[in-house]
Amino acid sequence: MHLVRESAQEPRGALVLLHGRGADEADLVPVLDALDPERRLVGLTPGAPLPGPGGGRWWYHVPRVGFPDPPTFLATYRRLTGFLDGWLADHDIGWERTVLGGFSQGCVMSYAVGFGPGRPSPAGVLAMSGFIPTVDGWDLDLANALDVPVLIVHGSRDPIIRVQFAHDARARLEEAGLQVEYHEHCGAHHIDPRAAAPMRAWVEQRLASPGAVRHAAP
Repeated sequence: MHLVRESAQEPRGALVLLHGRGADEADLVPVLDALDPERRLVGLTPGAPLPGPGGGRWWYHVPRVGFPDPPTFLATYRRLTGFLDGWLADHDIGWERTVLGGFSQGCVMSYAVGFGPGRPSPAGVLAMSGFIPTVDGWDLDLANALDVPVLIVHGSRDPIIRVQFAHDARARLEEAGLQVEYHEHCGAHHIDPRAAAPMRAWVEQRLASPGAVRHAAP
């Protein structure tokens, strides 16, 4: 399942948001308007494939925070990349015009899709309250994504995914040479309304140069 928020006019690109564990494709639809209020981008919110206990959907099983279950993660990774590649191609939107983001498990999958081995580079990756995954038999390919800007947003009092995961992601990405903007709020494991302004400004920067979104000025 997935939901689409159409752009107001011919889209300048796409904004893809991936929900967190226990939610579904409707969860981040309001965030599309918060990040792109003028609807310059077509918005896409895919739903995770795995049913979760108690309702909602999961992208992968969780034996330990930071270390997704390899079989479910890899199966979802293949399914999600195939779906997104096909959907964008059908809508004649390249990855260079696509901002990719997610919350919690959706953040993890955004890192994976944006920086997976041999993946096309998106216009930017918006990482909300997640971590860079460690998975046996799979790793990021940061050397081929040095022009992809990243915005990390995380709560300093997050009890689910500790803020240290955001610190580690920032250090790893910056060490690899990527341009990272970091915003830490005083909240817990949620999308803090106070983070909306810097996230919206960051998405706007990705729109600054039509047809070459990811080369927008920092």
